[in-house]
Amino acid sequence: MNTADKLRKDAEAVWKKIVGHPFVVELYTGDLPIEKFTFYILQDYHYLIAAMKNFGLMASKASSVEAMREVIDILHLEATSEFDGYEELLNRLGYSIQDASEIEPLPSTISYSSFLLSISSLESYAEAITSVLPCFWSYAEIAEYHKDRLSTNPNQLYKDWAMVYTADPYLKLVEKMKKLVNEAGKGFSYKKLYSVFIKASRYEYMFWDSVYHKTNWPDEAKKL
Repeated sequence: MNTADKLRKDAEAVWKKIVGHPFVVELYTGDLPIEKFTFYILQDYHYLIAAMKNFGLMASKASSVEAMREVIDILHLEATSEFDGYEELLNRLGYSIQDASEIEPLPSTISYSSFLLSISSLESYAEAITSVLPCFWSYAEIAEYHKDRLSTNPNQLYKDWAMVYTADPYLKLVEKMKKLVNEAGKGFSYKKLYSVFIKASRYEYMFWDSVYHKTNWPDEAKKL
């Protein structure tokens, strides 16, 4: 079993919770209140910005020219088509990039982004590329698991959003990410890679949960 597949297998308990989270299920059935989806999209701005910075850091640590080029290609994709698609979705919801940039990030958004940036800044390339795999891969797995629900989903906006993650370009990107992790993992400590992978997987679950429940700073902390 290759490194990526072993990581996924060993993180099964968390991933099962991710795929079955109410936010995800209701989004694919069309039952998710639009306010919750909008809140999620606005919060996602901060993650996307952090992701672009993160891949820049990762490219500088890549262990080979080929790996560096692959990471830069992903960075370019994030900064162009991914961000363009995000801006289009914002516009359909009645918001702009400026609006999203002014939304205060949730504690979980800050924590997840900071975790990824700290791994890319302070740890190895192998750990850095592993830390971003759960985000890319889990969206594809969610889409595969729930795709049959889309046929009866009455919300075209939700269907358009979800179908991005079932399309060949996105699935090829996930395979590229897995390949990079497998290559970087050769001869590297599996224990260290798993520590990063499971934490990132937990953050994925926490992010879905926090946008679903709008989990913000405790009221007492806000007063300080």
